Amino acid sequence: MSTQQFHSNIHDNGVAELVIDRAPVNALNSAGWYGLAHEIQSLGDRPEVRVIVIRAENRGFCAGVDIKELATNDKLIIDVNAGNYATFKAVHLNKVPVIAAVHGFVLGGGIGICGASDIVIAAEDATFGLPEVDRGAMGGAAHLQRMFGVQKTRYLFFTGEMIGAQDAFRMGAVERVVPREQLRDTAMEIANKIAAKSPAMIRIAKEALTGIEDGNLEDKYRWEQGFTLQAYMSPDSAETRSAFVEKRDAKF
Repeated sequence: MSTQQFHSNIHDNGVAELVIDRAPVNALNSAGWYGLAHEIQSLGDRPEVRVIVIRAENRGFCAGVDIKELATNDKLIIDVNAGNYATFKAVHLNKVPVIAAVHGFVLGGGIGICGASDIVIAAEDATFGLPEVDRGAMGGAAHLQRMFGVQKTRYLFFTGEMIGAQDAFRMGAVERVVPREQLRDTAMEIANKIAAKSPAMIRIAKEALTGIEDGNLEDKYRWEQGFTLQAYMSPDSAETRSAFVEKRDAKF
């Protein structure tokens, strides 16, 4: 696993805590996404693990992919796409429930993790968004749509605007909104409640609930990713990435 970008710990009661930690904004590079996917799946495969809590250090939960890495080599989009897909799948199809405890900005890949999770707990300062259009990419709307309705998802995707924790709670996208200092304790409290139940029953319940969902989340996301490759062939996509790295407005 990549110790530079995240770390994990399994507590005595079977709650696994995975912490994303790549300062300053937790934007993971291609190797980081691959490593994160492997760690999440590996934790769920361990018989002693009953629940996984994913949280983060630094200024926000996750700013998605490392745009600066892509700016130096846009061919890495293939690896980034694959790493994202593997991470979100490892969360969504994990054998045990996954709780995302988020704070600050939740962007791009952060939305993918939340949308794939079973439960989302948000700090009061959490804001959710998919600025993919402004980064010359696609993807993540399938996961955002799992949190919000179709039209709200389209509004957020087209405009790139953010939505705050309280509005997300009002729309049913998050389970609870708590002060930042209570975020970890709240997530662990819920995880402990689940971990105290029969692990066999919870694993069966996780598989059953995933099976009754409307549509295949992984197929929907893979469809979106195909359009990322198409977008990257456009000069507008290169301009959006350059503008982001150079901290200026894009020009079309």
